[in-house]
Amino acid sequence: MAAEALKERPGAVTFKGEPKTLVGPELHVGDALPDFRLTATDLSTVTPQMLTNEGKRAALLIVVPSLDTGVCSLESKTFNGRIGELPADVTGFVVSRDLPFAMGRWAKEQGDVKLQMLSDHRDHSFGRTMGLEMKELGLLARAVIVVGKDGRTRYFQLVREVTSEPNYDEAIAAAKSAA
Repeated sequence: MAAEALKERPGAVTFKGEPKTLVGPELHVGDALPDFRLTATDLSTVTPQMLTNEGKRAALLIVVPSLDTGVCSLESKTFNGRIGELPADVTGFVVSRDLPFAMGRWAKEQGDVKLQMLSDHRDHSFGRTMGLEMKELGLLARAVIVVGKDGRTRYFQLVREVTSEPNYDEAIAAAKSAA
């Protein structure tokens, strides 16, 4: 991994009011997605190119620390309930460090989940290349990322207090405009 990918950003977010260090470069609107690998609930590998189906769709990435927490579960349920507001060529994904089995269990318990579950548990490449790994906790920070069909970031919302919810309306509007 490149030296820049391991850059540390102390105090970039807080968790229950305590400052946390994010590892990796700061993501900006317009940046191309870096190379990373995520794991789907069927244990298959998902790459950045697969998120956009090789340029045929936009992607809404809902990044959460763990679906086993109240805020992450609520956020994922809220986005799942609003996914119908998006054009057909936008796909929603939940990304966390939860094991794929736990993510699959959460989706099954919820019922009709239209979001795809992706885990960064294997090599942590997503968190580190996207600058979203909380060093002290080994979890991903809360963020919402919209990726255009061209693989570039169209919207990025880092939730500064990790126990807070994101701005749903802003994220949905950005995903609509990326289609």
